Amino acid sequence: MGGMSIAPEEVRAPARDAVLFRASPGRTFVMMFAVLMVAYLAVSPVVGWIAGDTGDPWWAIVAQAMLVGAVVAGAYTVSARAALRTWVRISSGGLELASQESDPILLDWADVSAAVIRREGLRTVLEVIPADLDSVHPVQAGAAGGPVLTDTPRGPAFLADLTQIWPGPRALRRALDRHLPR
Repeated sequence: MGGMSIAPEEVRAPARDAVLFRASPGRTFVMMFAVLMVAYLAVSPVVGWIAGDTGDPWWAIVAQAMLVGAVVAGAYTVSARAALRTWVRISSGGLELASQESDPILLDWADVSAAVIRREGLRTVLEVIPADLDSVHPVQAGAAGGPVLTDTPRGPAFLADLTQIWPGPRALRRALDRHLPR
């Protein structure tokens, strides 16, 4: 893929009630760092007891936890960079989607057959299944083309990595539920 995807700020929202979901690497780093700190600090007394107390002062254990947390959270944030260009905008005007450096597309709600949020290993992904691929509108002409298509039992679906999306996948699910036809 040659270029960068079009930023959501460069695209006029189809309706005033639009809610934007976009990648937040800083939030991902902070969450991973916090989880790793808690895990490290919770496990270190057990490891110390099993290995025979090393006599390290508490501040040395905290420093080790911070170093391990920063390195691992940083590596994870960088490795999940495929999600960095992903954004989803939900409004009464439809569902807009740009993922992994694609050009954004727009689907009217009547043209969305299904939108499924699911886990795929460590990633959270969104599958948007259009009723008909001809109903998909490019938001702006670009060189990259639309989001990645994948085959599902219900037909072709656009795939977006939501791993670093903010507000999170639960908020996206609620927004989708408000607009998807029952």
